[in-house]
Amino acid sequence: MVFVWYCGGMEQNRPVISRRNRPAKPPLTREGIVAKGLEILAAEGLSGLSLRRVATALDTGPASLYVYLPNLGALHAEMLDAALSAVTAPAVGPWRERLKAVLWRYMMVLIERPGLAPLALGTLASGPNSLRIWEMLLGLLQEGGVDAKSAAWGVDLLILYVTAIAAEQSLRSGGDLGPVEAALAQLSPTVYPLIFAARALLLSGGEERGHWALNVIIDGLVGPPDPGRTA
Repeated sequence: MVFVWYCGGMEQNRPVISRRNRPAKPPLTREGIVAKGLEILAAEGLSGLSLRRVATALDTGPASLYVYLPNLGALHAEMLDAALSAVTAPAVGPWRERLKAVLWRYMMVLIERPGLAPLALGTLASGPNSLRIWEMLLGLLQEGGVDAKSAAWGVDLLILYVTAIAAEQSLRSGGDLGPVEAALAQLSPTVYPLIFAARALLLSGGEERGHWALNVIIDGLVGPPDPGRTA
């Protein structure tokens, strides 16, 4: 459709595009909102994620999102839970190695998705994938002979540890540990003799350090060896 308009006495032709000719927007869904949130988080980081930003990316208004999510914290929880769908447990092997494999996969999911580790550090997810992981961890600790209270508290401790390590790793990849490394390099051996002697070890270890820490925590949960219990 074309109509004629006048400006300064000069006749010009300008096409008018009917809104009915635009491609139909896909229907808004909770899954679509969460997927778009994860996409924005990966591209713009946690500081760039907001309900308004997600709504704009979905070509809708922020009010439309409140039908599915009450606030930004709820979106964070849904995003984290969706990402945790990739966490699985090996079917066979000693219980301790299967436990560590679940936790390691949990940590790698947070590390592999840009921005997810800092989000996870401040988010309590309780969706179906999170509950599935808790169930797996409790089952593995029970298989290892851990008592009910230690297992319940231990699940929280283990998840908190791997989440914190993933968040620290995201800082390392961003170069944010530079000031720490510089401070250690300039230490006075007289004022801080112990730190000076351990300065190379304090930031070392990598994957080996991660497995060491998990073993320390798991050993603490299992407790001293019980002569009446098989390994």
